[in-house]
This record gives sequence, structure tokens and C-alpha cells, in this order.
Amino acid sequence: MDIGLRIDVDTFRGTKLGVPSLCDALAKHGVHATFFFTVGPDNMGRHLWRLLRPQFLWKMLRTKATRLYGWDILLRGTFWPGPIIGEKFAGLIRQAAEAGHEIGFHAWDHHEWQVRIDAMSADEMHCSLENGVALLTRILGRAPTCSAVAGWRCTDSVLEQKARFNFDYNSDCRGDRTFRPVVHGRVLAQPQVPVNLPTYDELIGKDGVTDANYNERLFALCQPGQMNVLTIHAEVEGIACRTQFDDFLKLAKAGGARLMPLGQLLEKWPPTETAKIVQQVIPGREGWVAIQDAPGLLASATNL
Repeated sequence: MDIGLRIDVDTFRGTKLGVPSLCDALAKHGVHATFFFTVGPDNMGRHLWRLLRPQFLWKMLRTKATRLYGWDILLRGTFWPGPIIGEKFAGLIRQAAEAGHEIGFHAWDHHEWQVRIDAMSADEMHCSLENGVALLTRILGRAPTCSAVAGWRCTDSVLEQKARFNFDYNSDCRGDRTFRPVVHGRVLAQPQVPVNLPTYDELIGKDGVTDANYNERLFALCQPGQMNVLTIHAEVEGIACRTQFDDFLKLAKAGGARLMPLGQLLEKWPPTETAKIVQQVIPGREGWVAIQDAPGLLASATNL
């Protein structure tokens, strides 16, 4: 059973505390993963205004957000500009790369991308991508080879802007197999590695799932003979749920699973189909996310 392990790092606190913690846990089990880093300002506290929306408020209550994330994340950037994550923790990002993990770009401003993507112009999208890629390139001494948008908030316009960068692949949507995206009738060269497993905040507190049985329920969703992609978060599995994640690694390895970075998973499961990306609402998540649409046979890829 192959499980691609994707780690999203969204915040100042997640980078400072979660990344070293996860690197230690992964080293203990001999596992490598793909880290997608947010490197610009941490303004995640501005999400508090979304508490006025019933679905977001229920999610915060169901996941016990203050315990899970901590008040410093929940208030960061609310009343003053958030710190530039990549400038503060360049050394921690480099350490993750030096430990053999695949490093990708996640976001410049995670909050802004999630809440403003529908209103962003093509130039604004490109500027956000360019700012983040430039800073991550300076940190690593080389350009990141992959990317994953914040919150699976991806559109055709985003894909067109990403095609201007030298990413080997992107992981921008939810779906069940690797594919090459189709935009305005054209097949893009950059393949997508979609996520098919739920995140902690989507699963916990629903249908009888508790912290006590979470690992077993999650692992039961992984299927042999197919691609499995799991997203964890440095702010969750790297801090509040570190012991639980360590137990998941033990359970997965004992169950015969091979955990690997997404780039390695892509080599084992190369795209054989094309598909469009569409926007849908999924259980456990507020607002729309990008979803892999009905597939078609892959003929040939065309660069934009």
C-alpha cells in the first residue's frame, strides 16, 4: 500500500514548533514526506471573522480549535501585520530539506489566498506565487520543484499562472488519481497529485470518530492497489496531535504501508488521464475546494 505523505505548514507557530517535531518523528520511523511551506505574512488570525458563518463556527467547536491550534495562531495578524514566516525561520526550512524531505511552495499569505482567490486578478495571483517562490528559492538556494495551493482553492486561472513556473507537479485539489489538468481545452504539462484522504479537522468529531479511534478509522480508508494521499498539518499533527501521529506511523508501517513524498508517489503512479478541476463543497470543510472532475484518456501534454 502506497501512501503519499503531504505536510502543509500554514503558520508561524506551525513552522517554529511543528516542523522540527515532525522531522524528529519522521526520522524516528525512517519516513520522508513533502513539506509545503507558507513563507509570507502569517495573518491567519483574520479567519476569526468567519466565526459569523455557522459552518465555520461549528468546525471550530467540533475540532476544539483553541486546544488544537493555540491562541497565538487564532489571533496572529488580527490587529497588526503578521510576521514574514520565511524570514524568521529560514533555518528550519533548510533543515527539513537537508533531512531529505521534498520541499514545495504552499502560499505567500495563506489567509489572503483562501478568502480572496475568487476576487484576485491574474496579476495578483501571479504576484502572490512569485513572491513566495522567490523567497523559498533564496532560502533553499534552488527553486521549489512542486506546489500546493492553500486550502485547495484552485481555479483554471491559478493553473494558468502556475504553468509559468518550473514546478514538476502540483497538488491543488482533491481526487483519486494523478492526472494532467485541462484548461480551456488545453492539456497542461504539470501533473496534479490530488489528495483523496480526509484531514484531521474533516474527520474528527463526526460519525463517532474520536482521538481514541482516529488512527484506525483513517488507516481503514487507505486502500491497497491504489494511490493514497494524506495531508497532515504542522499545526495539528506536529504539535497538539504529535503523539497520535507517531502512533499512526507505527500503525501504517505495521499494516504494510509505504509512506513517501508526493514526488516519489508520482513516479510510481504517473498520470494516464486528463481531467478538469471544478469547485465543490465537501463535508467537514467550509467553502468550496477544487475537485478532480470526470477523467479522460491522456493523449499528449501541451505547455502553456
